[in-house]
Amino acid sequence: MLGALLAALRGGDALDQAFREFDEMLTAGQWMFREVHGVLAGGNPADVREAVFTRDQDINRLLRSLRGNIVTHLSVNRNADIAACLALMSIAKDAERIGDYCKNLYEVTEHGDFGQSPSPYQERIRQIPGEVEKIFDLVRAAFQNSDTKEAKVAIKAADAVRAACDEIAMELLDDRSTISMQEAVSYSMQTRYFKRIASHLANISTAVFGRIEDLDFRKPPKPGSSAQTQS
Repeated sequence: MLGALLAALRGGDALDQAFREFDEMLTAGQWMFREVHGVLAGGNPADVREAVFTRDQDINRLLRSLRGNIVTHLSVNRNADIAACLALMSIAKDAERIGDYCKNLYEVTEHGDFGQSPSPYQERIRQIPGEVEKIFDLVRAAFQNSDTKEAKVAIKAADAVRAACDEIAMELLDDRSTISMQEAVSYSMQTRYFKRIASHLANISTAVFGRIEDLDFRKPPKPGSSAQTQS
């Protein structure tokens, strides 16, 4: 749907500008996630706080501008693709939420030296941000190249991340002895935010090839799949 429209847009009109703003939003979200990932790996939260919060405000500004450009496009084009405009409006909100969750993830890092003591969860959780960064790359490439295959690979990768997050979260709920309460809360919040970021990236990917009514919905994985979680 959006992939085909994006491939045809080269006229520099308001809708073309809205697509560029959407890509800027994704770029900013990916930058925020990478910076927070650095803090999770042992960096100093204070070093990136101002930049992370400023970039989140940039995403909000881009969303407002994108909405205005879509309205302008619909107002001056009698044959505008209304479904595509609605889809872009929807996934732009996904991109904005990614910025919010990156900010929330950063806020977790401001509350102590989580993850510094060895635990059965530490290495598993440390692997997740790298997988999420790969999904960002896949999603942006899918839009830039109108590549439905890349979009489907991104969705599959997002489903795997969400399944891993859910598995860890369930284990944390049942854990009564191996880690402290503070670590359990921190790990739970991290996995929740990783999962939500991956979910919004998957939602965005559906717009490359899906119909407007199918946005945010995907076929459930086969029984026994490692990616059974769909929310």
